[in-house]
Amino acid sequence: MSTEELIKVSGTALYTAFILYLIATFFFGATIRDQKQKDKIGFSGKIGIGLTIIGFLAQAVYFITRWIASGHAPVSNMFEFVTFFGMTIILGFIILWFIYRVNVLGLFALPVAMLIIAYASMFPRDIAPLVPSLQSHWLYIHVTTVSLGNGILTISFVAGLIYLIRQIDQSTLNMRSFFLEVVMFSLYIFIGFSLITVIFNSIGYNAEFEYNADGKTLNTTYHLPAIAGPNEGKLLSKDVMKPWVETPSWFHGADAGRKFNTLIWSVIAGAVLYGLTLLLFRKRVGAILQPLMQRVKPDLLDEVSYRSVAIGFPVFTLGGLIFAAIWAQIAWDRFWGWDPKEVWALITWFFYAAFLHLRLSRGWHGERSAWLAVVGFAIIMFNLVAVNLILAGLHSYA
Repeated sequence: MSTEELIKVSGTALYTAFILYLIATFFFGATIRDQKQKDKIGFSGKIGIGLTIIGFLAQAVYFITRWIASGHAPVSNMFEFVTFFGMTIILGFIILWFIYRVNVLGLFALPVAMLIIAYASMFPRDIAPLVPSLQSHWLYIHVTTVSLGNGILTISFVAGLIYLIRQIDQSTLNMRSFFLEVVMFSLYIFIGFSLITVIFNSIGYNAEFEYNADGKTLNTTYHLPAIAGPNEGKLLSKDVMKPWVETPSWFHGADAGRKFNTLIWSVIAGAVLYGLTLLLFRKRVGAILQPLMQRVKPDLLDEVSYRSVAIGFPVFTLGGLIFAAIWAQIAWDRFWGWDPKEVWALITWFFYAAFLHLRLSRGWHGERSAWLAVVGFAIIMFNLVAVNLILAGLHSYA
């Protein structure tokens, strides 16, 4: 196959995986109300996990064909890394499902993975030669193990979130239910991003800008109307909406203005969807979901959350600290340099080390452990989103 054909096959495989995950989510959802199932898994659960595995294999086809087309492992830019992160979330879910056979995990884990994959679409998909610092096998080892560790740790968040929905009193608005609702609203922001991106991509919206960065004149294409234009940018396209504001200069990274604009649209779309949900059901999202979680055993969710960290933390330690230090020594002649990505990887490691310490030594089980799992995922997402958008460093090539 030619490179163009491989890229086409790769894109088709990724889209197929996304659709299969979506269909599998509905089957896992059906298990919640399936009172007549003859065993713990149920027919819908078997179909759901089967579709998930087929979807994972389809995404593996995407990964392999893109690797062949590019000549290197497809984890070297943000589109490839975030897509692979979504793939590792699915793998983490499959592993934990076969250990515990908890169908409700799929109802939350698959949408989270799909939102992560949808988030990847905001980054350029072009295949480009690797910069010199990335031309090392340690890149593949480091990035893949970090992503796998994060993917398994994400299942801890999923189990913890279900636990909180199941256990927190929703009869009144208290501090606990308020913060749970904040978490649910954050997920709505990702849903809003996916929806708004699909809408404007379907109509083929484009707006070209010219801007200056690091003394160079660059061009960028917005696929959403520009609420925030590039810093010191100039709109080149005609008959499109003019920016209302400029992106602050302290936003760094490639196409920071376009990413900031996407974030604004995501918050707006998420807020609209959240508001419509409240108007339709006249209750908070946590209160809507709680009755559906009553058949789930909270002790089992607590165990799944802990086991996810117990598996994911050592993998993250290998990839995020040990393999990262080896690669940094090879690429930059130092194993540690206080780069923002390095600092936040260390923060992530300390947090999950504290998670295990508090659980094993201080007896933090149940709700406190679930909240820790939620905060841990927030740290992972901050490292994935905010560090790349705001903080400049040696990883800014992403």
